[in-house]
Amino acid sequence: QVTLVESGGGSVQAGDSLTLSCATSGRTLNTRVMGWFRRAPGKDREFTAAIHENGVDIRYAEFVKGRFTISRDNTKNTVQLQMNDLQPEDTALYYCATSERWSYEYWGQGTQVTVSS
Repeated sequence: QVTLVESGGGSVQAGDSLTLSCATSGRTLNTRVMGWFRRAPGKDREFTAAIHENGVDIRYAEFVKGRFTISRDNTKNTVQLQMNDLQPEDTALYYCATSERWSYEYWGQGTQVTVSS
């Protein structure tokens, strides 16, 4: 079992930056892959970014467009999402998710990001 706790959300202006963090506890095998998803109001949850523990296999959604950077600290078993040039359409509840493979079996409660124009 894995417990995930996100932090770092908030309300910002368009063009600002935020860094989300996710702390995990539990079996490290289940955090081999760590990722971020988001759910905007009235929309389905969508993949945002993910990173393997090897630090090499990294995936981003198209809408990231070079604005977001995912990273992880394997010694602390945490994952971060650096988000730059935030836009109102980035407003969403951001979730951390982990798994042994790219299947995202464990989820946090989410942290809210609100971007105003």
